[in-house]
Amino acid sequence: MAMQEGPFFKKRSTTSLQRLIGKPGPAPVACWSVELTWFFTDNTMRRLMPIYDVSVALSDDIPTYPGDPGIKISMWSTLAGGDQANVSQLNFGAHTGTHVDAPAHFLEGAAGVESLPLDILIGPAEVIVVPNGSLVIDEDFVTKNCEPATARILFKTRNSTFWKEPGRGFRTDYTYLEPRAAAKLVEQGTKLVGIDYLSVEEFKSDSFKTHHVLLSHGVVIVEGLDLNGVPAGRYELICLPLRIRGGSGDGAPARAVLRTLN
Repeated sequence: MAMQEGPFFKKRSTTSLQRLIGKPGPAPVACWSVELTWFFTDNTMRRLMPIYDVSVALSDDIPTYPGDPGIKISMWSTLAGGDQANVSQLNFGAHTGTHVDAPAHFLEGAAGVESLPLDILIGPAEVIVVPNGSLVIDEDFVTKNCEPATARILFKTRNSTFWKEPGRGFRTDYTYLEPRAAAKLVEQGTKLVGIDYLSVEEFKSDSFKTHHVLLSHGVVIVEGLDLNGVPAGRYELICLPLRIRGGSGDGAPARAVLRTLN
């Protein structure tokens, strides 16, 4: 029976298939490729355009910000105990692990996490690497390294290495964003700022000015990212906080991924 070309049947030479899978082969001859062509193409694209999970895995032993609720993950029911299903019980604060801060976190009557625009939480983002020796992201660094009108900026600092040693507990010496740098980002049109530890603010700040500067201008803050292994560059950010309606709407844990664009 003669085969006809269609959505899943394409006539190709062996050289075209060799290009898809990156392997040498014999001299070109006509051949038919079926759905395997789609398999090879998809897997090739996955190798060339990796997806990075930049969320911190939640467990009882990861650090939480001092004064916030701790993490306790326990079993409510178990198959081993004779129950009909395994059901876990989760107890932790809204600002645990990788999470999003909504304006309501510091501004009375402001928007809660449920109302955060999805078109800010999803879209092109720039990962900016901060030198390991830098304990502060200041205005000068932002001016020199953050292009104006970059909607989403994620700072990769020495903080990311802290996640490799959760047993050391909360680190008070984390790299943070100073208020004037935050104001510069607002001025340049940034809509989302992310950092790789549990706060964008200097530890033990009395004014929480960095938070106020960003949140009062509608800038979404993502904290607790794990950017280990993520090179500097441009990605698509997908960051979805839990849709929590109760409480003050101050924030929520999130799953965040970066998809390579080129």
